[in-house]
Amino acid sequence: MHTLAFLPNIGWTEMIVVGAVMLLLFGRRLPEVGRSLGQGIVQFKKGLKDIGDEIEDESAKPEPPKFESARPPVSTGSDQRVAQGAETPRSEPSS
Repeated sequence: MHTLAFLPNIGWTEMIVVGAVMLLLFGRRLPEVGRSLGQGIVQFKKGLKDIGDEIEDESAKPEPPKFESARPPVSTGSDQRVAQGAETPRSEPSS
């Protein structure tokens, strides 16, 4: 016995009835309808495979570096006041 979507335990008699109804509805176009249905299924599976490949590619990429907390710049050069956070002296306006 086969289980088909919403039709539990479909037997040979039911399959013959469904086939006869399809033959009445589609007539000579039945092979054409079957072919287009098959192509649709193939395209659907191909789309699912493409999506799966994209997900694999994205998960295989290395993670971007995480940001660390901001630290003041360390200077080994001539101006130690900037590295220590001291303000530069302001020049007095001449009047």
